[in-house]
This record gives sequence, C-alpha cells and structure tokens, in this order.
Amino acid sequence: MPTMPQNPPTDPLALRHDAEAVAGAFPPLLIAAERIANAVVHGAHGRRRAGPGEDFWQYRRYSPGDAAQQIDWRKSARGKQVLIRENEWEATNTLWIWASQGAGMHYRSKLSDTPKYDRAVTLALAVAILSVRAGERVAAIGAPFAPGNSDLTVNRIAGWYASTKARDLPCLPPATALPRFSTCLLIGDFFSPLEDISDTFAALAASGIAGHIVQVVDPAEESFPFEGHTEFVEYGGAGKLPIGKPQSLRDAYREKFRIHRAGLSDLAGRLGWTFMVHHSDQPASRCLMPLYGALSRDDRMHRTAAGGG
Repeated sequence: MPTMPQNPPTDPLALRHDAEAVAGAFPPLLIAAERIANAVVHGAHGRRRAGPGEDFWQYRRYSPGDAAQQIDWRKSARGKQVLIRENEWEATNTLWIWASQGAGMHYRSKLSDTPKYDRAVTLALAVAILSVRAGERVAAIGAPFAPGNSDLTVNRIAGWYASTKARDLPCLPPATALPRFSTCLLIGDFFSPLEDISDTFAALAASGIAGHIVQVVDPAEESFPFEGHTEFVEYGGAGKLPIGKPQSLRDAYREKFRIHRAGLSDLAGRLGWTFMVHHSDQPASRCLMPLYGALSRDDRMHRTAAGGG
C-alpha cells in the first residue's frame, strides 16, 4: 500500500464507545426480532432445536433408536406414520467473534477517516453488545476466557483486543474447535491466499457451525486511485515497490481484486455461510443491520440440522 503516516491504532477499549453508539441505534426489541422471531426480550431466549424442554416444537417420523416414550400415539393413530413429539431445547446460543489483527488491517487511505482494524473491532464489539442484550453468550476466538452473556464479557473482549493489538498476529483466525451449532463472525480484509483461507474456514465449518464473513476494505484498496509516482510499502514488513505510473496497472489490479472477492463469496456459499463487504469510509451501522439479519436466519439452519428436517 502507498506510504502514509503510520497513525497508531485506536485503543479497542475506546472503540467500545463507538460500538455502544452503533448498537444504541437499534432498539432491543428490534434486535430480538432480528435474532429470532419468538425471542424473549427480557432474558435469554430459546434456541429452537430439539432437546430437553417443556415447549412443543415439531413432529417428525420415528427412527430406529428413538425412545418409545417420545412417540405421540394419538397423533400417530390419525395417520399411517409413527410420529415423534419433539420439544424445544431452551439453550442460549454462543456467538464467537473474531476481528483480524494482521498488520495490513491498520491501513487507512486519504479516502477514509477510519483504519480497517478500528472498524473491524467496532463492528465485533457492537455485535457482541447486541448479542448480550438479546441474551446470547459471546466469546472472542483465541481469547483465554470462557463465553459469557454480560457487559463484563464485552469488556473482557475489548480488553483482550487492547492487550494483543501490538503482537505479530496472523491474518486468519487460529485453528479452533468450536462447539457444534455455535455461530462464528469473522471480520477482516481477507487478502491472504484463497487456499489458506479455504483451509482455515473449512476447519471451522467442519464442526457444523454457522459462519458469517465480513470483508472490511479501505475504498482505495478496491478502486486503486493512485496517480503519479507512488511507493507501495508492506505493512509489518520491509517490502517496498516504487511505481512511476500506477494508473497503468489499475485495470489489472481491479480484475485481480474482483476475482479474489468472487473466490471468497464462492467459498462462503460452499460452506453455507454468508459473505458481505463493508467499506471503512461508510458508517458502521450500514453493515450492522444486514449482518444481524443474517445472524437471525441461523436459527432456521440450526433447527434443521438438529431436528433432522
């Protein structure tokens, strides 16, 4: 990227105030409605999948191994199939968030007032705040503390990002075995080779979790607006590349950028995950609403996976 003043990244503890402001734009009732249609606003809501509980959820056909006491004989007698009565498993979901701390995330061009890292952490904390308000448990992938559903958990996540911001961290999330039926939210620029990204995401998806990918990019990274002699420098490295007429590379650069993004979108589709793009010069709230809409649809996917159809 072009040489520019290296402003130190904003402390994630301070970014929490921005995250609070973004989250505050969405009333708790609306968040509960986006998360799940039958959410309980004043407390933890039920994850609608089969399991121990008191509320009826659905009927399904009997399968070998089902307990006889699960058979609804009255309902079965009305038709030609033996039906199992399943109740709803009332358990809070765990949302695992990850914001890339790679060196390139601290890039900010003249087209944006916000470094990518600041925006990624702001979005991650805003989602965590909204999830806690809706009764969800949240955790940060790679953090040394357990999931929780309180403001203390959000503060711990913010503090953990503050304590790790100066480290030489990878651009992709660490190999982590997440509990089945969890949800993960991955936020970064994802400029790593597609092969590496595919291997990392496939390992996470192997446990049956729902995934959401948000690619945060600076507008200059996508439009490549550079004119005249420009020196591109490697964030976190010693590489430098002076180019006399960068505009001559613009079309080729944009095409490569397009292909890479299409690869990310295709990968998300193969995994059954969602993919969206957020530009750092745009308000964080513009990304938050569709992101929460995508998170709310996880319930239908988890319900099908756990309920058998």
